[in-house]
Amino acid sequence: MARIVISSLNPHNINNSSWSVSVHLTFNRVEDFLLKSFSTAKYHLHTAILFTWTDYKTIFLPITAFACATAPVQSFSSLLQSWVWIWFHLLLCNVSNQARSCEEDKLNRPWRPLPSGRITESQAVALRWAIVALCLFWSSTYNPELVLVTIGLVVTTFIYDELGAASHIVGKNFCNIGGYVSFEVGATTIIGADHAMDFVSVTAVIISGILIFTTIQAQDFPDVEGDKALGRVTFPIYAPEFSRAFTLFATVAWSFFLSWFWGVGPVSAAFLVTFGTYVGIRYYHWRTLEADKNSYLIFNIWLMAAHVLPLHARTSVLAF
Repeated sequence: MARIVISSLNPHNINNSSWSVSVHLTFNRVEDFLLKSFSTAKYHLHTAILFTWTDYKTIFLPITAFACATAPVQSFSSLLQSWVWIWFHLLLCNVSNQARSCEEDKLNRPWRPLPSGRITESQAVALRWAIVALCLFWSSTYNPELVLVTIGLVVTTFIYDELGAASHIVGKNFCNIGGYVSFEVGATTIIGADHAMDFVSVTAVIISGILIFTTIQAQDFPDVEGDKALGRVTFPIYAPEFSRAFTLFATVAWSFFLSWFWGVGPVSAAFLVTFGTYVGIRYYHWRTLEADKNSYLIFNIWLMAAHVLPLHARTSVLAF
């Protein structure tokens, strides 16, 4: 019988065939594409994190503490959803703000995306409006009321950045109230059992808004030089001495009032009053740039402590 040899099945011939070379090149191209895509995604994620980096301690964590205590938190799933909502809305505000404050950031925070050259101003503006659309869609998956919260935050941000409220003492404070309240309502709504606000939640948000209005100057002390460069008139610039004395009074007074209003126990009240007094004294006595940065960090810890007090109205957990 004649022996038939099919050369195309010879492994040596397969490895050296044009088909094998073509497959090898295709795999290389796919690998290069995936590596470049991963590198690009990593770059843009890093840029997004840099946009929000300074506000994890000032907004993300205090708002989370407030929502978890006020709603209160129902599950890890609801907490995770709230985190996502907060972060994207925080990105919305920060991209808008930083697209208009590059000169200030060159002095105070040169590592941010715009002054460091990671993104251009026109790209930041386009990104801002893309995030607005994303946030509106995200809120619409819950209820129409949450869409209104997002719209309120967008309007507040527009007034703050585009209409110049950031350069006005009272206008800046009112916009800060609008921002904080929007975050608090949104986060509390998502974390709550029925995605709705009850009497305790509404009361807590109103009190928090007034608290922010009277203490928001705490964030302006470390930024005095940058604000001066942009021609802004903040409370610490307008009244350097009185603003520090008022901050001392406000943190102490609020500590007493909140302890009384939410009816916490003597040990909890003593802790908050002592903490608030320490924060106020720091602002009044230690006035270097580094001291003001540290004071603002400690202020936000005090703010988180103040924001968890509504939990006592539901659980009496702070009765001691």
